[in-house]
Amino acid sequence: MTDSITNLSDKTRNRAAWISAVASFLIFVLKIGAYKMTGSTAVLSDALESIVNVIAAAVALFVIRFASQPADSEHPYGHGKAENFSSAFEGGMIFFAAIMIIGESLKALIYQEPTQQLEIGLLIVGGAALLNLALGFYLKHIGKTHHSDALKASGAHVMSDVLTTAGVMVGLGLVLLTGIQWLDPVIAILVGLQLAYSGYKIVRESLGILMDEQDEEVLENLAASLNKNRHPGIIDIHHLRTIRSGRFHHVDAHLVVPEYWDISHVHEVEHTFEDGVVRDYNFDGELAFHLDPCKKSYCSICDVENCPIRVAPFQEARPFTVKSLTEGPRPTNQGAYDNSGSA
Repeated sequence: MTDSITNLSDKTRNRAAWISAVASFLIFVLKIGAYKMTGSTAVLSDALESIVNVIAAAVALFVIRFASQPADSEHPYGHGKAENFSSAFEGGMIFFAAIMIIGESLKALIYQEPTQQLEIGLLIVGGAALLNLALGFYLKHIGKTHHSDALKASGAHVMSDVLTTAGVMVGLGLVLLTGIQWLDPVIAILVGLQLAYSGYKIVRESLGILMDEQDEEVLENLAASLNKNRHPGIIDIHHLRTIRSGRFHHVDAHLVVPEYWDISHVHEVEHTFEDGVVRDYNFDGELAFHLDPCKKSYCSICDVENCPIRVAPFQEARPFTVKSLTEGPRPTNQGAYDNSGSA
């Protein structure tokens, strides 16, 4: 059942990548046509950004197929991080396009070549913006639903492209209404600056994932799944770390269990707990636990009944939170658990 769902998800991501590639090329052709008609630097800047969309979509076609390959002996955590390389590449391309746009706009501002046929240009660019809007919503939806960082980055870029096109249309409208030609390259420069910031954000986020930077939203979802599947004997979890490889996450942590349990019983409880957590987690994944014996230091938060070694009464179980999961343990030496938050 899980394999069939995974295969369906892979096909959906591949189809989305193909749609992105074809649509990006058509939108690029429309914008180049609008530039040829108008001679507008702002339209040219919008078209240059669309070149990035086309290249990024072509790269995503390969990357998404590669990232969907299962783990093997050379890549034990799978191939999912390839999507983050794709996202970082796309962000870098956006930043490079922004530099080109600003350079061309500065030249146009100095030499001030006149624009023409702005009404037709506005119609063409507006049509391209509507197509991009639909594509952006589609890519963001598929990327979020099927956990594809490459598609989410493409969707974010396409949506920023829509805002860019809207700015270009405002600029063309102002030139059309006022006849002030220098407004066109000024708008293009503003577009370039906005794109540079957008590219930086995509690169920053992608590098964070490649370096396994903590994601608060991901950890909160994991904490909710751990709490939902918790049962007696799962006393505490701490020192939790995650490695994200596309939609597959490897989680390792320290798991505190009653010290008198034999290894067979611990294995059975841990296996049942892990299956439930992965089932309710938003991503595919696995949990690897380092087992810690309770050493009678967790009695006040341990709800195991008829415990033969209990030295303090049970008070309340501590809910798993991002803070408690990622920090170290805080048991006291008197058999009661320190809930104060201090080490």
